Amino acid sequence: MESALNPQWIKLVQNQHPEKLLPFARHLDDNALAAIYGMDANTYLTIKSLLAQQVRDTAQQLLEDQEFADRVDHLPFKADQTVIGVGESTTDDLLSWFEILRHLLELQRPQDRIRLINEGVSGHTSTQVLGRFSGIAARQPDWILFMIGSNDALRVGPDSTKTQVSLEETARNVTEIRRIAATRTKSWRVWMTPPTIDEERMAAFPFFQQAQISWRNADILAIGEMIRHLSDLVIDVQTRFGRQAPAAFIGMDGVHPTIAGHKAIVTLLVEELTGGKAG
Repeated sequence: MESALNPQWIKLVQNQHPEKLLPFARHLDDNALAAIYGMDANTYLTIKSLLAQQVRDTAQQLLEDQEFADRVDHLPFKADQTVIGVGESTTDDLLSWFEILRHLLELQRPQDRIRLINEGVSGHTSTQVLGRFSGIAARQPDWILFMIGSNDALRVGPDSTKTQVSLEETARNVTEIRRIAATRTKSWRVWMTPPTIDEERMAAFPFFQQAQISWRNADILAIGEMIRHLSDLVIDVQTRFGRQAPAAFIGMDGVHPTIAGHKAIVTLLVEELTGGKAG
């Protein structure tokens, strides 16, 4: 069955989630959601199951390292707490660092019943995150893990002279998001710098060429520099990815992390939340 699945369907289910974009879609059953993707419910559920198993296997592999498993035991999330991940496709992805984190906690600390809510939405900028953040805050999370900014750095059109959201506006959006979080929740806030990309691979990707969209690491690094100056806890993913992402960390489109890239992100997150890397 797996070999017969359309790779484009797998990518759609992995990265696009209409139940997050359309309020009414949160109440649709599997048959209706499958129809939105243009597939039957059995295919939809099979793809979701395969992706869930892949991310669970990844978490299990990480936990085979006893030192890492001990760190997961010592993550500061307490029993019955709620952890929300806020971001774009790098979080929304069903194979993302956030989904790996979910399975790490389910496998290693099932008795703690820590609730993880993935509020990443593919394609969203910090402006769109701000627009829906009051609803996120209303969930009263104990922790909010942010990874935003990559789509702010998107450039549209040939020889683009500006990013989709200016650095100054990104900073203002982040300030307002932090203000809402501070006034409407009692959550701990963790900001993660957006990962860098492979510019050469991105420039050669046919879909991006046709759509005339592009990214520059200089823009992404500038957003990271702004985030590093926040007074909240910051996990600097850019230190792990470098000024240009390693080839193994980035997929064929040059922009979205591979499972290896997501493993690197979640490993860094776990290390930094448990005192940093030993040695």
